[in-house]
Amino acid sequence: MASTVADQLIEVLVQAGVRRIYGLVGDSLNPIVDAVRRSGGAAAGGIDWIHVHNEEAGALAAAAEAQLTGTLAVCAGSCGPGNTHLIQGLYDAHRSGAPVLAIASHIPSTQIGTQYFQETHPERLFVECSSWCELISRPEQMPRLQRIAMQTALADRGVSVLVLPGDVTALPAAHDTGRGDLVAPSSVVTPAPDRVEALAEHINRAGTVTLFVGAGVREARDEVLALAERVAAPVGHSLGGKEWMQYDNPYDVGMSGLLGYGACFEASHEADLLVLLGTDFPYDGFLPQAHTVQVDRDARHLGRRTVLDLGVEGDVGVTLRTLLPLVTEKTDRTFLDRMLRHHADALEHVVEAYTQRVEDHRPVHPEYVASVLDDELADDAVVTVDTGMCNVWAARYITPTGRRRIVGSFRHGTMACALPHAIGAAVSQPGRQVVSMSGDGGLTMLMGELLTAAEHDLDLTVVAFNNGSLGMIRLEMMVAGFPSFQTDHGPADLGAIAAAAGLHAATVEDPADLRGALRAALDHRGPSLVDVRTDPNALSIPPHIAAEQVRGFMLAGMRTVLSGGVGKMVDLARSNLRSIPRHPLR
Repeated sequence: MASTVADQLIEVLVQAGVRRIYGLVGDSLNPIVDAVRRSGGAAAGGIDWIHVHNEEAGALAAAAEAQLTGTLAVCAGSCGPGNTHLIQGLYDAHRSGAPVLAIASHIPSTQIGTQYFQETHPERLFVECSSWCELISRPEQMPRLQRIAMQTALADRGVSVLVLPGDVTALPAAHDTGRGDLVAPSSVVTPAPDRVEALAEHINRAGTVTLFVGAGVREARDEVLALAERVAAPVGHSLGGKEWMQYDNPYDVGMSGLLGYGACFEASHEADLLVLLGTDFPYDGFLPQAHTVQVDRDARHLGRRTVLDLGVEGDVGVTLRTLLPLVTEKTDRTFLDRMLRHHADALEHVVEAYTQRVEDHRPVHPEYVASVLDDELADDAVVTVDTGMCNVWAARYITPTGRRRIVGSFRHGTMACALPHAIGAAVSQPGRQVVSMSGDGGLTMLMGELLTAAEHDLDLTVVAFNNGSLGMIRLEMMVAGFPSFQTDHGPADLGAIAAAAGLHAATVEDPADLRGALRAALDHRGPSLVDVRTDPNALSIPPHIAAEQVRGFMLAGMRTVLSGGVGKMVDLARSNLRSIPRHPLR
């Protein structure tokens, strides 16, 4: 039997396969931290403590680990400010569908409600960013509540918060720990037959069909492509669907949304029927709000972003396998071929605009940095992406392979996520190439995590897009008609700071030096940083976009002004065009 509640907590985590806790030690956490110490570490069958420099980074690191492994990850914060630092990363984890257990230690139980030093009410604080959040006030509640917390996090693919007063964790355990079977969900949602039949009727009636997919097609790529072939449908995707559907896709027409490119917007609006598959794409202004059907395993997503002619609750793969025999083949490729040509034209135009004389351009084009990085990445690299312009460059230039992972705060949209996400990736994926695409604004928010990377000798590379500007905010001001204000502060010497923190570091101002610096950093075993001085005026709007389209950027219902795409996507578009039959009258 465990001697204390803290010992019992660690025993249950070990039984669940947890091998580490990300956090920052603090007084109310001391009993738990000491139980971790006495467990002997993961190598001895216990738990490792991964020290970070801000609890926010610990929660973000846990979020990345959970997304990459699909298993439970754990972070911890001490009472008061330690808890409140956690909240940003927990919002990111919960909205990203990452199973994370947060251990929120609390003030002494006898002082709760007295306005004691550092008192907060974490059982209230974390409710909005968790599926389960409860206070442990007596040893008799353990280990039952801990197992409920862990099972809920896995079942809901979200966050559970276990609130533990420091004095309670130091008390003797009241029950034997025993063993519990923690179950990761593996079942699929089978659609109702009548709904699948109705879906087939909608598709068969429509003259033209477009498929728009999200991360929910992760296990259904083959089925999506089979449906696209059967009904001659262009396939567009959200940012979450990019890594699963873009590569080797002969029907690809790009991405919709604020970071969109190519012909996805046109294909979605001009088709007789838009089929949403496994996506909770949030930007309703980019959807036609008509002639739309949707398939999702979570019925709460159905009709949330657009009015529907039909909603189908079901796993995408199971639904499409049931659907395909009911769908009549469409032999007229006119709409598909027109969208593929439009897509290729859009990509060609932007590639030309952004690749002319890049070797002479100073400051360096950020698009060029992302393009060269894409060339140098390993086929199975993990790329973590800061919110802001790095999101744009990753969306446009990082090429999916089916094995690469792209992790970012795509739903919560917090700055400073890339480096902590990379820490979680490097810790949980040893031997795998990990690269953080960090904006200077995000990196300087949690710059102390460079020390975390150095102290744990993590094998990761930070590519810092250092333009001395908050580029996305600058863009938002511009398109809203406001002059940019307080967005430009000049580039910090991030290379020197990284070197002082113990990282292998290089600074690049000449584009001719870029590839060599990136290659050296990626080949370095241990933490490295490449500080690239990029052009602050390289916003994400291609030169050919008209002023009236720019002004319409934030208006619902307007076409995407971030049209055009880049990188190796143009190669895919060109190859897709080669497969289009030539008809002289078309």
